[in-house]
Amino acid sequence: MITAVLITSLMSLVGACSKDSGSERGGGSGDESATASTTLDGAALYQKNCASCHGADLRGTDRGPSQLSQVYEPGHHTDDSYRAAVIQGAVAHHWTFGDMAPVTGLKDAEIDAIISFIREQQREHGFEPYPPR
Repeated sequence: MITAVLITSLMSLVGACSKDSGSERGGGSGDESATASTTLDGAALYQKNCASCHGADLRGTDRGPSQLSQVYEPGHHTDDSYRAAVIQGAVAHHWTFGDMAPVTGLKDAEIDAIISFIREQQREHGFEPYPPR
């Protein structure tokens, strides 16, 4: 009988703790946050945060380079390189567009969604030669 009471008490405590931690992340049981981060719209986040410089079609503008350039192949600029550029900015080293300022206000999951979108587009469209012709 004592074991059953102890187990019931522990289950109540665990349930209460998980509800509290979920509310700190935006509500619910916590599972919703994990689901939301995996279903973020990388294309929409890219359009909102990156397209003004890197082009709606990822082919660059007069303010920033094409993300379809060979320079951005995963073997040359890794996902971690992208992440660092977004968070810290980047010093111009391949292009004459000037330094890239950090992109503020993005959560880690949003940055990951943007990188995933860019990589998907690179696989779909291939890479352009560097330097551009």
